[in-house]
Amino acid sequence: MPTAVPVLSVVVPMYDEQEVLPIFFERMRPLLDGLGISYEVVVVDDGSRDATAALLIEAVKTWPQLRLVRLLRNSGHQAALSAGFRRARGEYLVSIDADLQDPPEVIAELLAAARDQDVDVVYGVRSDRSSDTWAKRTTARMYYRLMCRLVGREIPFDAGDFRLVSRRVVDAVNALPEDGRVFRLVIPWLGFPSTEVRYVRAERAAGVTKYNLRKMLGLAFDSVTAFSAAPLRLATWLGLFGGLLSIAFVVGALVIKVSGRSIPGWTSTVLAVAVIGAIQLLCLGLLGEYVARLFQSSQKRPQFLIGYDSLEDPGHHTYAEALESSEPEQR
Repeated sequence: MPTAVPVLSVVVPMYDEQEVLPIFFERMRPLLDGLGISYEVVVVDDGSRDATAALLIEAVKTWPQLRLVRLLRNSGHQAALSAGFRRARGEYLVSIDADLQDPPEVIAELLAAARDQDVDVVYGVRSDRSSDTWAKRTTARMYYRLMCRLVGREIPFDAGDFRLVSRRVVDAVNALPEDGRVFRLVIPWLGFPSTEVRYVRAERAAGVTKYNLRKMLGLAFDSVTAFSAAPLRLATWLGLFGGLLSIAFVVGALVIKVSGRSIPGWTSTVLAVAVIGAIQLLCLGLLGEYVARLFQSSQKRPQFLIGYDSLEDPGHHTYAEALESSEPEQR
């Protein structure tokens, strides 16, 4: 395994990707070898339950630039990216998913754009998402519009986690004290010079997506609560609206009472209690989410635990031996 600092680090989070790995190796290695620069491929195995890690251990033996970083447990896509950022050594870093929907052939264009335009960030922007479902395209547009309004900075539309960043950006991201960072918001927020490279998004090469609706909603909620206090302000406005609504109910009840047209019944009472109660519960829920984030931050638990890095311990011949001798590293 080479120890010199490579020009390019390609960070690939993986979780249960055994079906796509043969295609990944077949496309990625010839492409990177043809760039004519030194490189490393840092595959972060996010606690896979299938044969992903075992296949990677075998591939490391014949592909010197391949590097396996194994997390002790499944920590999530963004946490796996954080681990890759911590471990990558290259002057430039490209993050890409293992499903090959973002074509690795575009990596050469990202690198050329960074050098030619002297920028620190090159976003891979999807010019055609016809391979995605209508629901995914629609929710993605809603997500980016919402983020632009809340974060207050220009967030590249249809730019996921396929991007190239310079070592300056990597060091800046690693220096951030926060956990649970969302990279597609953190990197634009840093404000480094950037440009875009557009490409056509392909269908998944093999296997099934691991990013289901629940995880997408979780990413959206983490994005909002990590970058904006707008939900708390929304709670304030809802509380004000509820107060005005309750005053209107009181005034209406008094008018009806004075006019002698009061009608016995619980409709108005139930309506008032339901509206005000729903608003109060929503406000408490939003407040509770922020309190929960503060609580989790105060615990100072590591975002991920690294159990094995093939660069630091290349002597193992099997994945089982690697796991047995690995010591967890907290981050």
